[in-house]
Amino acid sequence: MFTVCALYQFVRLDDFEEFSHPLRKLLLCLEIKGTLLLALEGLNGTVAGSQSSIDKLLAFLAKDGRFNNLEIKFSKSQKLPFKRLKVKLKQEIVTLGVANIDPLSSVGTYVKPKNWNALISDSNVVLIDTRNDYEYAIGSFRGAINPNTETFREFPSYSKKNLEQYRHKKIAMFCTGGIRCEKSTAYLKSQGFEQVYHLQGGVLKYLEEVDQANSLWDGECFVFDERVAVKHNLQQGQYDQCHACRYPITELEKEHHHYEKGVCCPRCYGTRSAKQLERYKERQKQVELAKARGEEHIGDNAAVFMNAKKVGQQ
Repeated sequence: MFTVCALYQFVRLDDFEEFSHPLRKLLLCLEIKGTLLLALEGLNGTVAGSQSSIDKLLAFLAKDGRFNNLEIKFSKSQKLPFKRLKVKLKQEIVTLGVANIDPLSSVGTYVKPKNWNALISDSNVVLIDTRNDYEYAIGSFRGAINPNTETFREFPSYSKKNLEQYRHKKIAMFCTGGIRCEKSTAYLKSQGFEQVYHLQGGVLKYLEEVDQANSLWDGECFVFDERVAVKHNLQQGQYDQCHACRYPITELEKEHHHYEKGVCCPRCYGTRSAKQLERYKERQKQVELAKARGEEHIGDNAAVFMNAKKVGQQ
């Protein structure tokens, strides 16, 4: 059993590039996989490994002294849900694409999961799902507005076109782990909206802490790892993923004549070039051949296999 740790914190990291080196070294040593993003504005990502390894990572961050307010969500996975380790340097740890939006200076009111139902049950509250359309499609809170965005960068444009009518109402927003809402509420505050709220810890914390019998969440929550989606108590959900477009798919959709494993699904069928389809088919062929040999074709372990083969052939 592996521990999955989603974490983020907005904190000024003037040395984020330098900090990435000891962080990466530690993650490699602990055999932790996943992705961490570092920027001047902070740290964000999801990683997985043994419980002991995750504990050591968090101890390392605590010892640094700047990460005293990490927002952390834990869940479990039967297998390691990531194939690689990535430590990336970015302009933003969550990309809104608007300069000078700083959640450390101004942000919406945090609402704990235990108090969320009461807020969104108020008829005077406008509830907005700040996630992408494919995330909304597999689960959301009852009555939530879907902005129909494909990326978080589209949120400022959406808000300018659609939220002015709600300027004098309470606006409640939510996202997967809480970080997109930190930015979206900070953005709305910068635009003069005063009554802005967001779910602290995001949907993941809500599904962890709120009993299903009292839940206002319908469906599952998309996560950015090989589990694809989780449900209440953060148990793995029923969705698989199309490895061409990366969107979640159901078992029924996999029976559709437009589905080809590793190549396309009903959603992305007809949207890829012949060259792309050929590449996807070759990739899937290599994945299946590697699996038959008991090896991995994708990820850090695959590189280890390939290097070992090269050494053996010399």
